Amino acid sequence: MAMRTAPAAPAPKRSIGDLDLVTIGRSSVDLYGQQLGARLEDVASFAKSVGGCPANIAIGAARLGLKSALITRVGDEGMGRFIREQLMREGVDVSGVRTDRERLTALVLLSVRNAQSFPLIFFRERCADMALTEGDVDPALLARAKAVLVTGTHFSSSGTAAAQRKAMALGRAAGAKIVFDLDFRPNLWGLAGHDAGEGRYIASGRVTAALQEVIPSCDLIVGTEEEIRIAGGHDDLGRALRRVREMSDATLVLKRGAMGCVVFDGPIPRSIEEGLVAAGVPVEVCNVLGAGDAFMAGFLRGWLRGESLETCSHWANACGAFAVSRLLCSPEFPTWTELRHFLRHGSGRGALRDDAELNHLHWATTRRGDFPVLRVFALDHRSQLEEIADRAGAARERIAAFKLLGVSAAERVAQGKAGFGMLLDGGHGREALFRATGQEFWIGRPIELPGSRPLRFETADVGAHLVEWPVTHTVKCLCFYHPDDPEQLKAEQEERLLALQDAVRTVKRELLVEIVSGRHGSMEDDTVAAVLDRLYAIGLRPDWWKLEPQRSSKGWGRIAKVIESRDPHCRGVLLLGLEAAEDTLLEDFALAAECRWVKGFAVGRTIFAEAAPLWFAGTIGDEEAVGLMAASFGRLARAWPASGE
Repeated sequence: MAMRTAPAAPAPKRSIGDLDLVTIGRSSVDLYGQQLGARLEDVASFAKSVGGCPANIAIGAARLGLKSALITRVGDEGMGRFIREQLMREGVDVSGVRTDRERLTALVLLSVRNAQSFPLIFFRERCADMALTEGDVDPALLARAKAVLVTGTHFSSSGTAAAQRKAMALGRAAGAKIVFDLDFRPNLWGLAGHDAGEGRYIASGRVTAALQEVIPSCDLIVGTEEEIRIAGGHDDLGRALRRVREMSDATLVLKRGAMGCVVFDGPIPRSIEEGLVAAGVPVEVCNVLGAGDAFMAGFLRGWLRGESLETCSHWANACGAFAVSRLLCSPEFPTWTELRHFLRHGSGRGALRDDAELNHLHWATTRRGDFPVLRVFALDHRSQLEEIADRAGAARERIAAFKLLGVSAAERVAQGKAGFGMLLDGGHGREALFRATGQEFWIGRPIELPGSRPLRFETADVGAHLVEWPVTHTVKCLCFYHPDDPEQLKAEQEERLLALQDAVRTVKRELLVEIVSGRHGSMEDDTVAAVLDRLYAIGLRPDWWKLEPQRSSKGWGRIAKVIESRDPHCRGVLLLGLEAAEDTLLEDFALAAECRWVKGFAVGRTIFAEAAPLWFAGTIGDEEAVGLMAASFGRLARAWPASGE
């Protein structure tokens, strides 16, 4: 197989803008069947994600460190808001995302039948993104772009085609490069029925003519073999490539799936293999949909940073491999941290979705939100509040009402600001959870059977139970664990913690592990650090730890060394209170805050200890109880050294 030495990619002419990339066109909500190997008719549950070629590329580029923006339309409903919010979480500029109050957000349903078949239905009748017009294209946004990416589907109607042509013209005027993803779906051009969403190629003079109007204005054109054929207007791939070259001197990238890609930056040779051939990455295929979008994001990361075409292709192929090895589209695209690790170390697994290290890096670098400081009112107590209610002669049913008052107290302290949270249970605290969820609060929720040692869970099938939890809820698990515990006890608890971690990661929730050692052995400077080191050694890597106060800076220092060496992507540590008096807690705060891994506290009984007995006994009313808890929580929040208040 003949190969050429890779030439350097031409460094794109840089405009004065601050955006690397603006994409324009489709945006949808993808609903992918979670039962692999099933017909779409037999799928029982779906995973939700952002989809649509331009939206996927904008997200993929942002994950790889490029500054991207998207121009599209979404509906004025929950699915449209989901797209907007997820784009923002990914770091994509959404100033070009318009809300269409008359049309619904597009949907896509897909099932994975086998490695070759992916039944697919596009729900795009009169959808929001196909109503995009020239008026939706903001010249100020395009003036900021170093590259503008347009896609084939949005040249299928006059209004969306005009919008894309305007974006190209404005981008070109600002010095931006024009990128064309051919993105050909026959049924989105009306060439096939609704049940033919999986189809990749139907010859059409109308489509060819529409694409060929665009090709001369482009600097980079990327497509599959089928897409190059439709763009070139010929079933013979070589002749199609040469026809495209006659119209444009753009860099042409031919995607070939598992075979990788071939790049042409000059005349088209007699044999395709004489182009710049970049071999594919051999992986087990789960779902090919979205792989081309991941490929494009990887190529653009190199192309827009002046890397060689060989490097661009290598990165693109690796990104495509990540996508096909996992179920969803944009959520599965790699981050720059993840991609670099893979490029340096590779993977010993044919299915990248089964690589524990890559999965951890992927999860840790795509988590929701940022919590440099976190002040948490822990009101997930069950047995303790039952005892208080029993002593007061109050019905346990009243606990639910008390927890709602706790939410009111937390709201009063937080006043809508970030950096506050609550721990609430799904039993007595169910209604409180409903009220707290969807606010700015960080939410943690217990899974363990209260007081269990060895560890037991509230439900026999943790994984099935967690599916019901909102994605914003962090799973919290308390484990009483001491380094001097009997080996059999340690082994049993470790097995349950690992099983929990597997269930939590499968349903894509965060995990907080609370370790209490002091109740079952002596506490030395190395006690908790030894527990963490052991749990890391067996493969446990929670997002958060919740730990007891340490006696000295030395204890926190040893904990910090363990976390830094075992999991530098850990979110951090929350300090627990253990019924300590406020004065004692303030001393613990000062010591803990010296450790950079301690992000805040999760304190409960210290906050509600005064209010709960009085309220259950009927001595004080709701407002007084809220006031007492808010006062206590507020004092602790203001006292936390890193609070910035």
